[in-house]
Amino acid sequence: MINTAKEFVLQRICIFASQVFDPNSDSQVVNILKSKFNIRLPQRRSMNESLSSTVSDHEIIALILKYRSMNES
Repeated sequence: MINTAKEFVLQRICIFASQVFDPNSDSQVVNILKSKFNIRLPQRRSMNESLSSTVSDHEIIALILKYRSMNES
């Protein structure tokens, strides 16, 4: 059941981005946010910290963080 939820979150992320990409890839996330949404992430110790600090900028950031947290379980 967790895979279905994860796939649903991934589908929503890709719909926002209008393309398929890997939310676990730091470089792909940075490129998508910059090119599609004009969001530049601040420098932090980790990518998740950078995303967390800009989570209010766009709904896709919250979805990426949710997707990444699903990998930890």
